[in-house]
Amino acid sequence: MRSLIYFFKLTLNNAKSQGISMATRSYVKIYGPPILKAIKALENTSVNIPQVCVMDAMIALGGPEFNTQTGIMDYFGGGLQTGQGKITKERCNSIISKSGEMLGEYDFFFEWFKEPTTKDVDTLITKIDEVLAPIGVKYTITTKK
Repeated sequence: MRSLIYFFKLTLNNAKSQGISMATRSYVKIYGPPILKAIKALENTSVNIPQVCVMDAMIALGGPEFNTQTGIMDYFGGGLQTGQGKITKERCNSIISKSGEMLGEYDFFFEWFKEPTTKDVDTLITKIDEVLAPIGVKYTITTKK
């Protein structure tokens, strides 16, 4: 047990010394079709949750639309071409996680800008429930550093 604690401390210290953020993420695994529709619903919801940025399988593919502010606005439904206004220019700069493709076995993650409280996570779960229930998929959520 002591060696495991030492390993964790060493890993955390190495990450900090290299400037690597030990951000807290809420990972979502979606079960059942339509998975892509569920991912898009989570993306749309994330626009209105300023405490987080996101990453998912579609964004991880990294198409050219994610290289410009206009491309990000179009992707999230608020671009000049669509006129939807769902995402502001300021939010475009913070909506996509800069941590890379750390999805692993999950379909989506919300990366918190600050350490979330239990209430923050509960609020997120409520919002996820609201958008995924009509789609008919099930999901699990795991929040960890």
